[in-house]
Amino acid sequence: MDTFQTMRCFIAVAQSGSFTAAAALLDTTTTNVSKAVSSLEARLQTRLINRTTRRLALTEAGIRYLQRCEQIIDQLREADEEAGTAHVKPSGRLKIHSMSAIGNHYVINAIAAYREIHPTVMFDLTLTNRVPDLLEEGYDMSIVLARDLPDSGFVAQRLGITYSILCASPAYLSKRGVPGTPDELATHDCLRIVNTVMPAECWSFDGPQGVQNVNVPVSPLHLNTADGMTIAIKNGMGIGVQPIASAVEGLKAGTLLRVLPDYHLEELNLYAIYPSRKFVDAKIKTWVEFLKSSIPDRLAADEKVAGSGRKR
Repeated sequence: MDTFQTMRCFIAVAQSGSFTAAAALLDTTTTNVSKAVSSLEARLQTRLINRTTRRLALTEAGIRYLQRCEQIIDQLREADEEAGTAHVKPSGRLKIHSMSAIGNHYVINAIAAYREIHPTVMFDLTLTNRVPDLLEEGYDMSIVLARDLPDSGFVAQRLGITYSILCASPAYLSKRGVPGTPDELATHDCLRIVNTVMPAECWSFDGPQGVQNVNVPVSPLHLNTADGMTIAIKNGMGIGVQPIASAVEGLKAGTLLRVLPDYHLEELNLYAIYPSRKFVDAKIKTWVEFLKSSIPDRLAADEKVAGSGRKR
């Protein structure tokens, strides 16, 4: 009897509490199960189970060995399932997190297009401006903006690069004038967006003279989402930071105008992050590949609308 089979017999005995019950689970005889466990103990030269006529109990070594055996068998089962379903049509439900602006303007559209190809895959999408704990919160993937990612052991696929720009409404600029340099923002109402990604009290610009930091004057409004900021800017409340994703529709319609078009704020990487596993099921694989093939083109098209102030 091979090692894996003796391990399976040992696990069955330990989990069921008797050799007879284990034999029934494995569709074999009690004698075969007993011989398998004895053979395993002889090979290890360690007693794993204390037996009496009435009951059995794992030894301390047996408890530790059971934990390792369960892990090994689970990994073997996972490998078998992965190999057996490698070409199966993706199906099931994906629990996805995305930062709000990216989710509203890219991810939802991507989900709709992906489901045209794979209609058996369903999605639970949560939009928040933070990086969640994937394992603790049970997400299959998070789509986030970040300068860099900490070493988490997760898989991170970079989908592209984007940045934020300054915008204002035509009415505001007509009333207050158009700033020509970042320093001139000191005389304007600068709306602050406060979250884990966007700058708040100090805006760092990349422009013709390189990096320039500007302390933002007292703001008449603080907001925590880029799409909320879009509404405030359209209402003429001041000049605000806008991710290109949030600004692009307003720029097309003329309800937003770009301020300081030769400057943009810090570039951020757009990542798809998912738990690092040896075996990734088909729906995650195909979803990641779909994002990698579609998102860069959307980012480039929106950057073109915004007018690129980025140095290349």
